[in-house]
Amino acid sequence: MRISTECRDCLSNMADQACALATDDLALRKEARQKAGRILNRKLKPGVVSIQVATPMHDVIKLTSNNPDPYRSTKDIEIDEARQLFELVKNSYEEDFVSYLRLAALGNAIDFFRPIDEVKGEIKEINLRFAIDDSDLLESKVKKAKFILYLADNAGEVFFDMPLLNLMRKLARTVYVIKERPVQNDITIADIEKAGMVCEVGEWMTTGTATPGVLFDLASDEFKSAFEGADFVFAKGMGYYETLEELPAEGRIFFCLKAKCGPVARSLKVPPDSYVAKLH
Repeated sequence: MRISTECRDCLSNMADQACALATDDLALRKEARQKAGRILNRKLKPGVVSIQVATPMHDVIKLTSNNPDPYRSTKDIEIDEARQLFELVKNSYEEDFVSYLRLAALGNAIDFFRPIDEVKGEIKEINLRFAIDDSDLLESKVKKAKFILYLADNAGEVFFDMPLLNLMRKLARTVYVIKERPVQNDITIADIEKAGMVCEVGEWMTTGTATPGVLFDLASDEFKSAFEGADFVFAKGMGYYETLEELPAEGRIFFCLKAKCGPVARSLKVPPDSYVAKLH
């Protein structure tokens, strides 16, 4: 998905947030923000994907602040709160693909930009409906697959992912895909350990990157080979939608996300804040 004029403000706000989290040293914070701003001005141009701009901005903030994981404390809070939120709703969902898909999608409501009470109110709303609803196609796709990649999104979503991940594993080898190194609140092995979910997650691999979504020119050969060889790819969150939606629509990628911003919502032709279950 190509960048929109609205993305500048979002990327600028992201830089402000990352710098504030990265260091309390005001001089370092200012230096990091200036460097990130220069990258934004240089790389923001028509035809690019927003993640191609966000990734080097995050990199320079982490390098300048000497903090490889600015969102660490934020993720710790997110994980603890997500565990509690999951306990509130987990028994409201039946053990079937459509129900567990809705539960996984509900986890995508968790967002460090939003107050936890607001998220809790939404999480309690168990009658989730998809604005684009290909949920009835998920089970048949999984049943036909031998090898599945489950591309995970944010740290707190791991609890909401497990029921669907385990259901998929009853039918096919399914690998949980996380990030090699920290970026924003995207999930890493450190987050899975923090959540106490290593055994539950089971087989996992990384993209080899520290990028929201995935940029294939930065991804590891191992991930690229796995992606090419997967019969089915389940992709959580806006980052993966932004970076994968321009691939040929072959019925192999299943997007599961909440459209949290105007450009993504318009790309999907849904109202903002809609949930989407879309086979691509």
